[in-house]
Amino acid sequence: MASAKASDAVRVIAAASAAGVTVGVAESLTGGSVCAALVAVAGASHVVRGGIVAYDPQLKVALLGVDPSLLETHGPVSAEVAAAMARGVCIATGADAGVATTGVAGPESHGGKPPGTAFVAISIGGEIEVVAMDVTGDRQSVRDAVRDTALRALADTLTSLSADGRARREHA
Repeated sequence: MASAKASDAVRVIAAASAAGVTVGVAESLTGGSVCAALVAVAGASHVVRGGIVAYDPQLKVALLGVDPSLLETHGPVSAEVAAAMARGVCIATGADAGVATTGVAGPESHGGKPPGTAFVAISIGGEIEVVAMDVTGDRQSVRDAVRDTALRALADTLTSLSADGRARREHA
């Protein structure tokens, strides 16, 4: 595991533990590598509820509850679908926070989107944050960049949540 990826995964586990939240992972483009990075960290079993790899759009519907009209209107590689996946993995796994990845690794376009187009979504407490990405490089470089962005965004979100929780407890 590369050090940046490892340190972000460690940050996710530590921040989720500190905030008292659990995490679910929904992946398409990254094919399970986000969840794999998380469960490589000692203590992950206390916060990681599980992951769903929904590579096929119909599995996004069946396993993550993505509305088929979102797929028809926006395509599987879109901010809207990423957000729905993040919400859906929270429901499917019973997690407090969800992270989702969808995109095009290449070499061909998919769903009308060029290679390197990707979206990462974080869902927590009914709030959704989506990061749009335009990554250059080969197929593996794109997948690695999206995985790293997902881990970093989740770590940052959970660290903020953990800090907010500590501040509330200190002033209560």
